[in-house]
Amino acid sequence: MHIIVIEDDPVIRQELVCLLENALYRVSVPGDFKDPVSFILERDPDLVILDLNLPGTSGFDICSSLRVSSEVPVVFVTGRSDVSDELNGILKGGDDYITKPFHPPVLLARIAAVLKRTKKNTGSREAVFFHRRVELDLARGCVRYEGNETDLTRNELKILHYLFLKKGEIVTRAELVDYLWDQQVFIDVNALSVNVTRIRGKLGEIGVQDFIETKRGMGYRI
Repeated sequence: MHIIVIEDDPVIRQELVCLLENALYRVSVPGDFKDPVSFILERDPDLVILDLNLPGTSGFDICSSLRVSSEVPVVFVTGRSDVSDELNGILKGGDDYITKPFHPPVLLARIAAVLKRTKKNTGSREAVFFHRRVELDLARGCVRYEGNETDLTRNELKILHYLFLKKGEIVTRAELVDYLWDQQVFIDVNALSVNVTRIRGKLGEIGVQDFIETKRGMGYRI
């Protein structure tokens, strides 16, 4: 899912970006704050994280402008803890209001709750994938088969996710490595092979055999 972060403090902005990317969200931030509403509408994200005190504008005004033509979920993340501000945020069309400093697990949980509650309206991408009765749950970081479940590491989850996106196709090792580097997972071909072996082992533990096929000299396919 795609989240846009509108936050002018560079330290907090980077913290939010890293937190969200590690949780497997795609994240965008504007280069400036001249027209954040157009930036959001042009990219049609699944959710917006919005600060209140921004250069030349207010998060309240941005949210009000968005609500003229968009139902994209908006989560205010701000240092303003006054009850009247929180109420105003909800009245302006915000879906949640979180004060700084925030606890990362709580923030992620509340973002997930908003996405779950609003996904029918936003048309956001499902976080669960299916192939050959195997279920990959991105939100929970696990894979399931016939009632059995096993957790995956961050690297394993991203590898398997990409294979699910390309199911039925042969994915080269170089393509997988390039994709993982784009996702801030810095591994080489040898480390990729080790991770695929571990994924196969975990799949075997829940009763899934021969799910990831190796095409000699080419790559992998599910």
